Amino acid sequence: MFTKPAIFASFPGLLSAESTRLGGVSATPFASLNLGLSTQDKPEHVAQNRQLFFEALGISENVLATSYQVHGAEIQVVTQAGRSEGYDALMTNVPNVFVAVTVADCTPVLIYDPKNQAVAAIHAGWRGTVAEIVLKTLEKMQINYGTQPTDCYAYVGTCIDECSFEVGVEVAVQFESLFKRAGNTTGKYWVDLKRANVAQLQAFGVPTSQIEVSPYSTVTHNDHYFSFRLEKGQTGRMLAVIGLSPHFI
Repeated sequence: MFTKPAIFASFPGLLSAESTRLGGVSATPFASLNLGLSTQDKPEHVAQNRQLFFEALGISENVLATSYQVHGAEIQVVTQAGRSEGYDALMTNVPNVFVAVTVADCTPVLIYDPKNQAVAAIHAGWRGTVAEIVLKTLEKMQINYGTQPTDCYAYVGTCIDECSFEVGVEVAVQFESLFKRAGNTTGKYWVDLKRANVAQLQAFGVPTSQIEVSPYSTVTHNDHYFSFRLEKGQTGRMLAVIGLSPHFI
């Protein structure tokens, strides 16, 4: 049903998770743990899936903060639970408010600053990655919460892998050469979203030893994860969520 990033395991007051597609009630093509509110799945199935997911995490959906994502680089400073629109990153330092992003190929990034008790959840598609949404979120955490690079821990989650993310020149030209490679005969490129987002964490100064990268791919591990591209848009969505227990000590 979900995995928990190992990088956060030593912080008992922190809850973090990345859902899979397993353990829900939805039928094909949304089988089975579709958590996406904006899909064509039956609303009652999505509602039941979300109930199953949050019960397994031990929290209520009522403490969740999310946004309708637009593949941009706007960042919301969250002070209470609820659903907004137009933000692809959410950050908070309020206990018992859990920020989350929805994904199905784009890169989820979770950040924790244990010194200042602040967290962030980021949806980094290729446009958000080009716009440096991860770096901008960290800079905003620094302004709002006093976050320092060496205090941060980060998880770069499951997304489309480099060998599956083929793009045209018009997209590839927006990425540095480190994060793309040209095809031999197709005239297209392959882009590495995980590596590009790790680089933004490192550019801020987050130690590499404090960054975890998911070894999984939404495409090559499609039996466990939803892939919008592979499944031609008819598929479910995963959630990546992070937040602090109100009983944090």
